[in-house]
Amino acid sequence: MSFIWPSMLWLLLLLPLTAMLYVWLLSRRRKNTVRLASLGVAKAALGRGPGWRRHVPPALMFLSLAALLFAVARPTATITLPLAERTIILAMDVSGSMRAEDIKPNRLVASQEAAKTFIAALPREVKVGVIAFAGTAAVVQAPTASREDVVAAIDRFQLQRATATGSGIILSLATLFPDHGIEIQHVTGQRNFPGGEKPKPIGKDGTEKKFTPVPPGSHTSAAIIMLTDGQRTTGPDPLDAAKMAAERGVRVYTVGMGTTKGEVIGFEGWSMRVRLDEETLKSVATITQGEYFYAGTAEDLKKVYEGLSSRMITERKETEISALFAALGALLAFGSAGLSVWWFGRVA
Repeated sequence: MSFIWPSMLWLLLLLPLTAMLYVWLLSRRRKNTVRLASLGVAKAALGRGPGWRRHVPPALMFLSLAALLFAVARPTATITLPLAERTIILAMDVSGSMRAEDIKPNRLVASQEAAKTFIAALPREVKVGVIAFAGTAAVVQAPTASREDVVAAIDRFQLQRATATGSGIILSLATLFPDHGIEIQHVTGQRNFPGGEKPKPIGKDGTEKKFTPVPPGSHTSAAIIMLTDGQRTTGPDPLDAAKMAAERGVRVYTVGMGTTKGEVIGFEGWSMRVRLDEETLKSVATITQGEYFYAGTAEDLKKVYEGLSSRMITERKETEISALFAALGALLAFGSAGLSVWWFGRVA
């Protein structure tokens, strides 16, 4: 716990002063009682005393004052909160190396099944978009709340040559921020943004709006999950693409499939060795304040997506909790007054 106004904690010195005042009042009351003719007369006059109940209302009022003083200092705590709105982009590798069968039945099918399981676990209000990348990148499904449309898009994957991981990240960003004017012709091979002409960022005054970077990881309402099994063979540098994501506050969670030693596979008459570039994927995650996961088997991949689903629907955020302390103080104060009236017929 931390405090926005820590200097106000000096007010807590009122607590021992209050306790000392209460003890002084009790001692004064005892002295007034002893002034009677005898102890027997005092007992007869007072009758049976309230005993421990006498101290309960003041104790509750003391705790109430402590809670209210904490509230004045505006305490904050890091707590887990559900996200009201979120958009997730799945950037998935569809290069020829995804036909490798080291992950059964093969890498492509395993990734498709794990992705569909992940999507099914998300709340309906979370929008999901799908980017497929190989030599170029393409939007196969714009962000939508329709799980049926997303699953259908994943089932339509077609294997292609080459691997452009940077293109997958850049097109994911252009999909999340269509008004940022991100140039995508070199990653899609298309002159215009998929679905229409790429809009230009326009400010309120009608002039072109300049992009202003934000702190990495600060954009909590969107995230990119990129799954790939190989090294970049074409397209933009994924580290440059990661910097673009970091400047927009978007976290990129990378999932690596395959082995660093690589495997020789054949595709459309070509024979090639495909290796997992873990260092680059880790760097992409670090730059964007995301996280890297390794999936060596279909079961590993499923566990990765299960863990990601919980991350995508909640966030840990530093939140002011002054209202909680204020409410607790008010509740204790009402409890003190209520018990005092119940036991003694008045607010003592």
